Parts: sequence; C-alpha cells; structure tokens
Amino acid sequence: EALFGKYMGGYPSRLGISWDEFIGMGRQNPDDHNERFCMSIFACNTCQEVNGVSKLHGWVSQKMFAPIWAGYFPEENHVGYVTNGVHFPTWTATEWRKVYDKYFDANFMNDQSNESIWHGIYNVADEEIWKTRMELKEKLIKFIRDKFTQQWLRNQGNPAKVVSILERINPNALMIGFCRRFATYKRAHLLFTDLDRLEKIVNDPERPVLFFFSGKAHPADGAGQGLIKRIFEISRMPQFLGKIIFLEDYDMQLARRLVSGVDIWMNTPTRPLEASGTSGEKAEMNGVVNLSVLDGWWVEGYREGAGWALPQERTYQNQGYQDQLDAATIYTLLENEIIPLYYNKGKKGYSEKWVKVIKNSIATIAPHYTMKRQLDDYFDKFYIKEANRFKKLSANDNRLAKEIALWKEAVAERWDSIRVVDKDVKMLVEGGETGVNYTLKYVIDEQGLDDAIGLELVTLKPETDGSDREVYSVHEFKMVGHEGNNYHFELTYEPDHAGSFRSCVRMFPKNANLPHRQDFCYVKWLD
Repeated sequence: EALFGKYMGGYPSRLGISWDEFIGMGRQNPDDHNERFCMSIFACNTCQEVNGVSKLHGWVSQKMFAPIWAGYFPEENHVGYVTNGVHFPTWTATEWRKVYDKYFDANFMNDQSNESIWHGIYNVADEEIWKTRMELKEKLIKFIRDKFTQQWLRNQGNPAKVVSILERINPNALMIGFCRRFATYKRAHLLFTDLDRLEKIVNDPERPVLFFFSGKAHPADGAGQGLIKRIFEISRMPQFLGKIIFLEDYDMQLARRLVSGVDIWMNTPTRPLEASGTSGEKAEMNGVVNLSVLDGWWVEGYREGAGWALPQERTYQNQGYQDQLDAATIYTLLENEIIPLYYNKGKKGYSEKWVKVIKNSIATIAPHYTMKRQLDDYFDKFYIKEANRFKKLSANDNRLAKEIALWKEAVAERWDSIRVVDKDVKMLVEGGETGVNYTLKYVIDEQGLDDAIGLELVTLKPETDGSDREVYSVHEFKMVGHEGNNYHFELTYEPDHAGSFRSCVRMFPKNANLPHRQDFCYVKWLD
C-alpha cells in the first residue's frame, strides 16, 4: 500500500474520494483495513474488462475473483479470455519459413491464423519435412558445441567428461526439450521420479533418447534454484552423462535454437496452475510436437494424432501421488508410443508416421496460436468494445458518463430501502412439476428510482451434477406495469428437468448503459 501510495497518492483528490475509499478498491472487503491491498483486485474494480490468457485460465480467474462480485456465481461474471499466441516471424526458423513460403498461399503472412492455408503442409513431401527437421537438429547441436564447449571446460575442470558429453549428442537420437522458467509448479523434477526406469529409456543403444533442460529461476525462488541444482547433479551421473544435458545461461537465442531443434517439447505443470504457456506454441511453428499435461493453452491446442497429452483431471488430491502417476504416464508414453513411433524408420530412413504427426501438428494446431490470432481476439472481444463505449461516454462533454454516475449514486443511496410489497411465488415454496407452467409475481417498491430494478429466477444444478459450474438457468422477469413507486414483475416458467434443483429470485440494478452487471454490483436475494 505504501508503494502504491507513492505513485498513486494524487488520484483520490482528483476523483473526489478519500484515500481509504481509493485503496479500498484493492480489497475484497473495502472497509476491512486489516485486509492487504491487492493490485489484481484493484485492477478488476477499475477496469471495464478482465481476461485470462487461455480458456482454462479464464475459468480459474472467474473463480479466483468471484468474491469481488458477490451475488454472482463465477460462471456469470464478466471475466473472459484470450489465449496467448506467439510472434510467427520471430520464432519460426528460417528453414521452416522457406517451406511455408514455397507451399503456402501467397497471402499467408497477412492471414497467419487461417487454418486452411496451413493445410498446405500436407502437400510437402515427407522427405522434405524430415530433411528440414534434421537440418535444425544439426543446427542445435552445432550451436551447443560452439557456445558451451569452452564454458564447460572452464567450469567443470574435466576435459574428458566434457568431450564425452559433446560426443554423445547424436543428431539421430530422439531429442526432447524441457526449457522454461524453473517455478516449482512446472514440475521439472517429474522426469526424475524413477531414475532406474529413466536410465533404461536413455541408454537403449538401438533407440537413443536425449533430454535437454534449460531455464532460470527467480532470484528469490530457492525451491526453483534447488530444482536446477538437482537436475544438474543428475546430468553428471555416469549413466546420464550426455543423455540428460543442462544448458546454462538460458536466453532468447538459446530458446530459439531449442524450440526449433528438438523433436518433442515437454511440459508438465501442476494442474491448473499453467496460465497459458507459449514455448510449446513456438515449437509447433517449427514441426516440434508437444508432450504436455492438458493445462494452459494445451487444453485447447491438443489434437489427437498431433501430439501427446496427460489428462486434465487430477486422480489424486495428494500432489506426491499425482506426481508419481504423471511420471509413470510419461514413461509409459515414451516406452510404448513415442519412441517406437519415432524409430519406425523403415527403408526410407525416416518414420512416415512421425512425419504425419508433424504435419497434423503444423496444420491443425499452429495456426491457432499466432500473435495475429491473439490480436484479432483482443480487438474482437475487448478493444473495439471499449473504444466504442469510450466514444459514447465522452460525447457531449461526457454527458452519458455523468448520467450513469448520478444514477449509480441514486441507486446506492436507496438500495437498502427497496422492498417487496407483494409476491406470489408458490412454485418456489412448494416445488414445481416438469411440463407445467407457473407464473411468479412480485410487486417492488423502487423508492422513486423509476424502473431501475431487474428481477430474475436463478436455478442451480443439483449438487450431484458433478460439474464445477453451479448455474443451471437464469430467467428474467418482465416489468408489466407500475402504480407510483410500486413496480409489477411477472415470469412464466416451466420446469424442464426433474431433480433436486434449487431456485431463488435475484434483484439487481438495471441500466442498459452499463457494460455488464459487475460494473455496478449490487445484489439482493429475495426468495
């Protein structure tokens, strides 16, 4: 709060409110001075729109911030999402750019998120796909040898060990990359749950496998730094020397080589803590296929036959047990599906089925994760909407903005005095039968607000439904007339499903000039 005050201290007087009112917008309970100020809550309360950075993250955010908008269930609030994308020209290797330029529509760069254009990859000969991949694998190996040989000789003091590592980097091996910020939720340790089983995988002389690890931890993240230390130690064990390689000094240049040079991009976050993730999207542009938990962007991106996925649902609440299960799943996928598929090369010297996975991945996944698509989504969902609203609010010396402000003040002042004068809600008390029409009626004294109130019947799913979303249906009442301050509301409703549904009537301020309900979040439950 003190730091916030340093930069924002002048705003309350400009807004005509006190510092306590201003800082209260950063708390779920504005008047609770013991609650810590939260910048995210402040942003939610002062922005018209809020979005997560993937579909799943949008839902997580709806639940996370639901207490700010009391009276609405998480799925009802206005939090949306735009899934992150990556900048195609920056992250696509030159070798792949040449392929795309040769086989894709001439307008491709102006229409990067058009999947039909990307289907041109199916016209590329398998040999050309494999050749492109091998060129990039060779390029990665050369980069590692050029960049790390002298560094490893200086830091490790054993030239024989360094030479051994460099000699074992085989371009014909199946290469798997795990390179990202080393936060503990990303579970970089997962592959090392069963070292004996891992040893058998990497030391198969007929089907060699190499793992590349790279990344950095936050300077204050001791646990993340500990993970890096542990992986480095394992990489120096004799059985893993040159098979598990940790690359220091992770930067953009190294990232570009890795996301284009390995065969598989692996990601193993703890569900549902991966907001989006973008490294796997970069890999997609370069014919690298993903092996990931269905979390973040991969929930939307995964297509059968175009990569591999660990289930989205948790089997165990105990994280240790879940880690063991996910590790076993990864080992099994590698042993029984991924490694045999990659090495099913036949007489042509490459795996036709592996190339098919690459083509499917490029054609059906990559186009949906470009920065072009992301920007289109932001414009369509948010920017245009906000620009149009700004024009309306600011026109004629901010006339509409002033009208809304005065209306809000009047509603807030009289809200607690608004009362039910009469009602007929037998269906809610006695329960209803499916296939029968019921009419619910209310008479509301609006305290002179002049049709500023809305009513709606909210029905919740049965508790046995198993869904994490609670609302089954919402039906709004119709205002059918008024006598002075007494407004009459009616709703004809026919229950369409049998079961232990719960229904209640919600009252809310109603104004067509609000961008959404949470903009003025007053709610009263009547029955």
